[in-house]
Amino acid sequence: MLKVWIVGSSGQIGTAINEVLDPMEIEVFDTDKNELDITQTDEVLHFGDINRPNVIINCAAITDTALCEKNPELAYRVNALGARNLSIVASKVGAKIVQLSTDDVFDGIANHPYSEFDDTNPQTVYGRSKRAGENYVKEFTHKHFIIRSSWVYGNGDNFVNRVLKAAEKRELFAVPVGEIGAPTSAKDLARIILHLIETNEYGTYHVTCKGSCSRYELAKEVLKLAGKTLQLTEASSVALEQPAVRPAYAVLDNFILRIIDVYDMPHWKDSLKEYIEERMVRG
Repeated sequence: MLKVWIVGSSGQIGTAINEVLDPMEIEVFDTDKNELDITQTDEVLHFGDINRPNVIINCAAITDTALCEKNPELAYRVNALGARNLSIVASKVGAKIVQLSTDDVFDGIANHPYSEFDDTNPQTVYGRSKRAGENYVKEFTHKHFIIRSSWVYGNGDNFVNRVLKAAEKRELFAVPVGEIGAPTSAKDLARIILHLIETNEYGTYHVTCKGSCSRYELAKEVLKLAGKTLQLTEASSVALEQPAVRPAYAVLDNFILRIIDVYDMPHWKDSLKEYIEERMVRG
């Protein structure tokens, strides 16, 4: 039985992985910040030595861009040093490691989707700390899958759920103007992660659902699928008082997935439909 350690198990992607994995085939070690502090090297090494996982999936991160700008030390401790510590463990016990990353490692000024071979140029503390985490993973272990995605939604606080919450309260909802990306379901990310860890196709991957849209188009699609109405208005990052500007163009090209032909991602509208339907069933 494959032994998989999911770090940050209560987050969007960690939760989704637990939902889609087969417990008859995978023995899971779930930890979150309350059980284990990944910034503490000895603590991480001790856990790895005792449990000897075959795969470590690092879903833990400080993703709040405003918090990262205000507290860069915290951002680098979790996003960079945390990844380093887990990579050291992976190397020591011979485990594969999955490092979740982000489109924020790019500057967002391109006029074409970013491939894995485009140069990174993060403009925020969050983006720079996540790139540092990627570099540590590559430095300490070769058996790695670095997965960059964008506009991820699932269980927790995200753009899709904020739209739905505003619709329930019948509030005016301000949508950032000028942002283009590829909405990606946490469940679809979980599925491809579980697929990749069964392979030896190591490296950096861009993994997003097919297609792209603006934040406004995404909000409209969410409301249409949920059968709800909401007054939307578009506003700049300055007007929304965002201390860290996200990449305006956050579209990633799943180039490596395409050329090695190991997995085909669904269109973002199909994934969103699945998510909204499941959410409505759960109530």
